[in-house]
Amino acid sequence: MAQGGEPVSERVQDETRDEWRDGARAEPRDWARDAGRGGARDEQVEVYRTLDLALRVGEVVLSSGAGTADATATILAVTAAGGLRGCEVDITFTSIAISYQAGPDVAPETHVRVVRYRGQDFSRLTAVDLLVRRFTRGDMTREEASRELARLVSAGPPFPRWSSVIAWGVMAGGATLLLGGGWLVTLVAFVTAMGIELSNRWFSRQRLPAFYQQVAGAFVATAVALILYALHAPVKPSLVVAAGIIMLLAGIALTGAVQDAITGYYVTAAARSLEAMLLTGGIIAGVSLGISLGIKLGLPVAIEAQTIQLANLPIMVGSGALMAVAFAYASYAPLRSLLPIAIVGALGSLVFTLMTRAEFGPAWSTAAGAFVVGLGGYSLGRRSGVPPLVVVVSGTVPLLPGLTIYKGMYELTTQGNLIGIVTLATAVAIGVALASGVILGEYVAQPIRREARRLEDRLAGPRLVGPRRPVRRRTPRSRSSTRRRRRAPA
Repeated sequence: MAQGGEPVSERVQDETRDEWRDGARAEPRDWARDAGRGGARDEQVEVYRTLDLALRVGEVVLSSGAGTADATATILAVTAAGGLRGCEVDITFTSIAISYQAGPDVAPETHVRVVRYRGQDFSRLTAVDLLVRRFTRGDMTREEASRELARLVSAGPPFPRWSSVIAWGVMAGGATLLLGGGWLVTLVAFVTAMGIELSNRWFSRQRLPAFYQQVAGAFVATAVALILYALHAPVKPSLVVAAGIIMLLAGIALTGAVQDAITGYYVTAAARSLEAMLLTGGIIAGVSLGISLGIKLGLPVAIEAQTIQLANLPIMVGSGALMAVAFAYASYAPLRSLLPIAIVGALGSLVFTLMTRAEFGPAWSTAAGAFVVGLGGYSLGRRSGVPPLVVVVSGTVPLLPGLTIYKGMYELTTQGNLIGIVTLATAVAIGVALASGVILGEYVAQPIRREARRLEDRLAGPRLVGPRRPVRRRTPRSRSSTRRRRRAPA
């Protein structure tokens, strides 16, 4: 018997019963070991939170149409600012994976996040880009960045949705003006584009795939052209179809596909190219259905010859600027970026018109205009405080081959020979020239901007008192973050 009159066997049984939890016997507690585990667990939580922030940032950047190289660089910037060095990023079209190894004797860990949504929301992209810059400069902690990112992702659009619908109509109206249409066909294209946008939004709520939305939108535009042709309206019905095609092409991330191919990310380039081909195929299918129906009804909506006159150059340049601004507003771009977008869109339309007038061909004319857009968009985008992607994508909208696609489908449907195939191949060449010209312009803009900064510093003159540039104040990091950075391998 032990003290207190309790048998030793019963006391041992009670202690054993208390130590068992869910069918497994609890181990004896080692306080020193638990303290060490607590420190390691805290370090692991810090790693998890940094990787989670990087994955969520990468999801927003990738879903907004940015190239894989840009998304990878952004993710690595976040992980490096969080104290995690030597991370490896692997991005596919629908997922992002980050691998991190704290040391050579520690097992690596991999975190994966699926990209579940895609869309053009330039306000969110701009806000996340600014958040990453503030976090990498040390102006905000990781917890503050995580809360701010959650707020940005869950927030609604900065403008009313009905204003975005009107902007799509304005963009289609500007396309008809760019192609030489009058006020009546511009009004018809304006109303038709708003109808297509509203129907596509309803289809999206019904979870209809984007391919069928493209088919429906292209068919609606062609059907409106058939109605105008049947009513003998004094307009060019084909311009309505061309404006609708440009509107549907504007949401396809062709620039990201070509950028991934050029920078060596062939897996994502193939996936983006397949998506672009599928969505463009939906447009072609809708236009083909409308043309075939029109031929059956005796309503062949032919392509009228388009001549570029220098007297109409101000209208065409202004229309290009209007299209770029309307698309940017419809994609919720910040208001401060609309003026640079208008300038870039006008310059791209000007160069394209002059090159076409000089008979350089549609592909080379488009490449020249896109080069100017990429060159100006990189510099003006940074100066206006938005990612260059916002300015560049909007500035290339006036250069999309809407009329060429419709012409190729009409020739292929009515004549059934190789002429239509050649015209469609020309449209593909225009798309590739558009994307590659933009990227080349950005490549050229980077050293020019760097040399311009150096020249500005040299021309500023010597400083007799004070620093040459204002020093940005950095907020001190937490002790755990500093300790983690010191322990991380070089």
